[in-house]
Amino acid sequence: MLNVLKIPPSELFALLAAIGFAAGLNLYATVSLLGLLARFGHLPLPPHLQLLASWPVIAASLTLFVIEFFADKIPAFDLIWNALHTFIRVPVAGLLAYQATSQLSPEHQLLATLLGAAVALIAHSGKTAARAAITTSPEPLSNISLSLSEDVLAIALTWLATRHPYAAGTLATIFVVIIIVLMRWVIRAMRALFRGAEHELAG
Repeated sequence: MLNVLKIPPSELFALLAAIGFAAGLNLYATVSLLGLLARFGHLPLPPHLQLLASWPVIAASLTLFVIEFFADKIPAFDLIWNALHTFIRVPVAGLLAYQATSQLSPEHQLLATLLGAAVALIAHSGKTAARAAITTSPEPLSNISLSLSEDVLAIALTWLATRHPYAAGTLATIFVVIIIVLMRWVIRAMRALFRGAEHELAG
């Protein structure tokens, strides 16, 4: 069992990178799993994150996960959903990192916050780019398959981070590098996403 209160800073940063990436893909699945693991004694949370293990937070995050599970698989509507969640996934990932590192120095806590937010932004951007690329497809199967893959990856990466932080952090780093390499495509897709969401809202 991982004790996040006693792990060395390098391991903690690896864990936060993985959690940030998972949150960028599916924030509610990530928060739900962290809360459930903590609730049933499989993950000691730092004092400032104990709230995640409360039943109201678990219930709320699970409810939002179920809503997102269906909303994220509806072509066109998922454009609006993901555009709005640009302003939710990224700051919450940063907040989680900030609260998880309260025992570190202010400089390291700030670095952890920036790391969590930046990794979440990159993951969210990569997800957005892939989603924008297939949203124009007339059949819904590709959209549903991609969304399911994102859900599974977010849950698996969160679980792996609580058991093997370095392995999870390495995987998150590999994913981040791939997305950065494809950044030009990601930026075009992000612009297309917001234009598409604006068009859907106007329509």
